[in-house]
Amino acid sequence: MSEDVKKFLYVNRKAPYGTIYAQESLEVVLIGAAFDQDVSMAFLDDGVFQLTKGQDTKATGLKNFSPTFRALGDYEVTKLYVEQESLDERGLTLDDLQDIQYEDEDDDYEEKPSIIVVSRAQMADVMADQDVVLSF
Repeated sequence: MSEDVKKFLYVNRKAPYGTIYAQESLEVVLIGAAFDQDVSMAFLDDGVFQLTKGQDTKATGLKNFSPTFRALGDYEVTKLYVEQESLDERGLTLDDLQDIQYEDEDDDYEEKPSIIVVSRAQMADVMADQDVVLSF
């Protein structure tokens, strides 16, 4: 008897550094994806800073884990939902975020963007469509 694949959404609301939440979320996402879960991520509030370009952590002594987001496509994590209102409230645009892409196996391995900018109302719909929502 085969089980249906459940959809997991990992919600990131914290800035990338200063707490362990952002890095722990990324590690849990990679573990879940390795076990063939249908994994996607959402970035709201200060969580949008996790995806910004040019993060420099040298002064903090912390590891810069932001390049790991670009490897998510290799684990079939191809949907990174970013809330438009959270970007707006922080003076950010899509151009301030990393260029994160994946190769679409169903479309002759064409590279496609992983970041999907959605409104707050659309984000609520995304969350409602999941089987499991975990917040970090």
